[in-house]
Amino acid sequence: MAGTAPFAKMNGIGNEIIVADMRGRADQVTAVAALALNADAATRFDQIMAIHDARTAGTAYYVDILNSDGSSAQACGNGMRCVVQALAAESGQKTFTFETRAGILNAREHADGTISVDMGTPRFGWQDIPLAEEFHDTSRIELQIGPIDAPVLHSPSAVSMGNPHAIFWVDRDVWSYELERFGPLLENHPIFPERANITIAQVTSPESMIVRTWERGAGLTKACGSAACASVVAAARTRRTGRGVNLLTPGGGTLHVEWRDDDHVILTGAAEWEFSGSFNPSTGAWARDTESAA
Repeated sequence: MAGTAPFAKMNGIGNEIIVADMRGRADQVTAVAALALNADAATRFDQIMAIHDARTAGTAYYVDILNSDGSSAQACGNGMRCVVQALAAESGQKTFTFETRAGILNAREHADGTISVDMGTPRFGWQDIPLAEEFHDTSRIELQIGPIDAPVLHSPSAVSMGNPHAIFWVDRDVWSYELERFGPLLENHPIFPERANITIAQVTSPESMIVRTWERGAGLTKACGSAACASVVAAARTRRTGRGVNLLTPGGGTLHVEWRDDDHVILTGAAEWEFSGSFNPSTGAWARDTESAA
């Protein structure tokens, strides 16, 4: 396809990702292209990770991130792992420094194939998340779904991992909550001026939890890396867990998150290649590579 860019359809423990190679080009992946790709069952995705030439000295690449609704995202930990796997397979390089809208991210592929991404430092100030009104303590904000005297979900922890997150703590199975119904309402609640990622989290031990996330701009996902990081940070902050936690995600995979003493949050997990192809960054028209698996 003339004028097209290569892409790889991948997933990060179920988080559906398109890694688009935009190196050497001046154009961008448009919202029109994102919507067209997401409308096709074969290329449906949660995020597009568009790799561009570096813009800042000391970084290897700039990564632009788009949600499935065509909107921009600041961070995507599962997507970054897919980017690292794709670049490591191409070059043999194991460590990378990227620039994103959320800032500079460092990542490494390990000998066992898992990939760690330094997701940076969390932010808790209400202006930094951001929230529309002042909260002195964002570990528990006033927000609920359901009757005032018997809310279904209430008092989430709010945190920014480069993008805004609200984590609702529950004691029973995360699947027993209608997140597909509550998610859009909470994502677009007026308290979140930039919308928010909404997570239901069940702590199962000081070192483990189960999470389910409605992603801002993408909807229900099988995994969300930044939400996993936000959940562990919020759990440790509220003394529900320690600072190193394994998270079971709806995709059936496990992520490990460590909130280090230097305040950086490290996300570790796997990434999986599905197929490759080429696409038009303006329209989303695409074709599968002939050597790709069916």
